[in-house]
Amino acid sequence: MSTTPSPETAAVASKAIEPVSMSLHDSDFEAFADRLGTSFKRYGFAVIADHGLDEAVIDAAVADTKAFFALPEETKRQYHQPGTGGARGLTPFGVEAAKGAATVDLKEFWHVGRELPTGHPYRKYMRDNVWPTEIEGFRPHLYGMFAAMDALGRKILRAIARYLQLGDDFFEDKVEMGNSILRMLHYPPVPAGASGVRAGAHEDINVITLLLGAEEAGLQLKDADGEWLDIAPPPGALVVNIGDMLQRLTNHVLPSTSHRVINPTPERASFARYSTPFFLHFNPDFVIETLPGMISETNPDRYAGKAIMAEDFLTERLREIRLI
Repeated sequence: MSTTPSPETAAVASKAIEPVSMSLHDSDFEAFADRLGTSFKRYGFAVIADHGLDEAVIDAAVADTKAFFALPEETKRQYHQPGTGGARGLTPFGVEAAKGAATVDLKEFWHVGRELPTGHPYRKYMRDNVWPTEIEGFRPHLYGMFAAMDALGRKILRAIARYLQLGDDFFEDKVEMGNSILRMLHYPPVPAGASGVRAGAHEDINVITLLLGAEEAGLQLKDADGEWLDIAPPPGALVVNIGDMLQRLTNHVLPSTSHRVINPTPERASFARYSTPFFLHFNPDFVIETLPGMISETNPDRYAGKAIMAEDFLTERLREIRLI
């Protein structure tokens, strides 16, 4: 699973996920929710065009990220906090691995999380952010991107709630102070004969993930028929996928799909890859329990008697991917 795919296993299906324009959110919310939900139910993924995020905010955050990862290794390592599950700051190259993988992923990343006021009860679950002093503007630029992605994610959740006939505001009080993470990812150039891949096949832990397109190709999802499908959003679009928490809550009505980032072709191996996933999480004390409306004779409750608090689910999964 974590070795470089052969030409046969790297082959992808010819089909593509049809983008849904965010402009439809305001002009025909019912149609937006239906198209988005249909894509999620089929693939576990959707592509959203015209996302509306401020390109200046994105560009500033990405530029600062590239500047940080270009710093000397000993400088970057000052911002690594061992034993914290990579919750904030730097997770160095070669630490995280896909669940069950024999080798680590070929990546390093920076995490930004929600900033809480002094005395907030969720501070026992969420650590303070750490900020590098070497990059001017790093804090406002990256936290500005966190806030923008958080707001967009909540709009997307309203559409998911509509699709599932839960009431548009169903998720609002369950994610308003969620333990969400903005991950700034750096995949360095891949040397010939490298062991492992940029990101082994895995599913995301959280509720939904919002991913802005990378400059370099490589993202693939595993379709229901077992084929790997390239995901290459057009300019101005982002990829959204269902995470394990939402899959569990909906009793797999919305699937959390396996995906990976394969190594580049030889002619692109000397190029780094950057991407910016936002992992939207439930509030830490939200209890994930199968929604009654997602249970039927043909879809019996997979998690009967197995309710789990979001924070406990997160901790369990972080151990599986070697971050704890």
